[in-house]
Amino acid sequence: MVGITNKIMLAEIRRQQKLSQDIVDGQTAISTGITLNKPSDNSLAWVQVSDIGRAQAQQAAWQSNISYGATRAGNAEANLSEIDNLLTRAQELVTSARNGSLNDTSRAAITEEMSTIRTTIDELLNQKDYQGVSVFDDGQSVLVPVSRGLNLAVVGTKQEVSEGIDVDGVPMSIDEILAQSIAAVQSGDDAAVAASLEGVKTAQGHIAVEQARQGVRGDRLDVIGTRLTDVDLDLTERRASLESTDLSEVIANVKAQLLQLDAAQSAFARINQQTLFDLIS
Repeated sequence: MVGITNKIMLAEIRRQQKLSQDIVDGQTAISTGITLNKPSDNSLAWVQVSDIGRAQAQQAAWQSNISYGATRAGNAEANLSEIDNLLTRAQELVTSARNGSLNDTSRAAITEEMSTIRTTIDELLNQKDYQGVSVFDDGQSVLVPVSRGLNLAVVGTKQEVSEGIDVDGVPMSIDEILAQSIAAVQSGDDAAVAASLEGVKTAQGHIAVEQARQGVRGDRLDVIGTRLTDVDLDLTERRASLESTDLSEVIANVKAQLLQLDAAQSAFARINQQTLFDLIS
């Protein structure tokens, strides 16, 4: 009889310990707002939350890539805009050299400014950001993963931007076009200056196209970034619905458990006050 009674008492102790832990868990859920803290709380919800957590980690990586790509795209757009402005100025200079009334000093001044434009454009094409990453890719665009199965080229290559420009059937680079213009201005040959002016206009038209292409790249990054944000909000809401505490329900449960524990402890105390004779009688 004593053995049976001891087993009953041990079972009651374990029950009260479990009840105490449930109360602590409930109080934690109330204070933190999170009910799901371990798999045993709700195994199905725990698995779903784990899946959502992995999805959120992947979303965060893609968002980081989007941010990186948007920064590069912004730098490329800025450089293309500056190149466009410089080519506009080059057109003005070459046009002014066509009037045939330039003296040597004026011609030298135009040549000097054209040379500066040529150097500056080369620097813009080869510029690197503070991390040492080139504004424009070299040879082949670097593909950036932005969602499942989707990798985007966020900037064009230097070659796409500055080479292969068709000038009267001859593929030329911006550097070659500007070099030709400088030589024409230096020569004072009006026909050569006129021909070089057409080359500069063609180069600017090419840059305008590259600006449009870069704008499309930037817009696509914005669209995908917005989509990722929407998905992340959905995941966050879903996770919150699985983890969050229903305060009214949990508070009610904790109150009920406190009453149960108080009653159990009172009964247990009375039993422990009984004598051995009382237990086996």
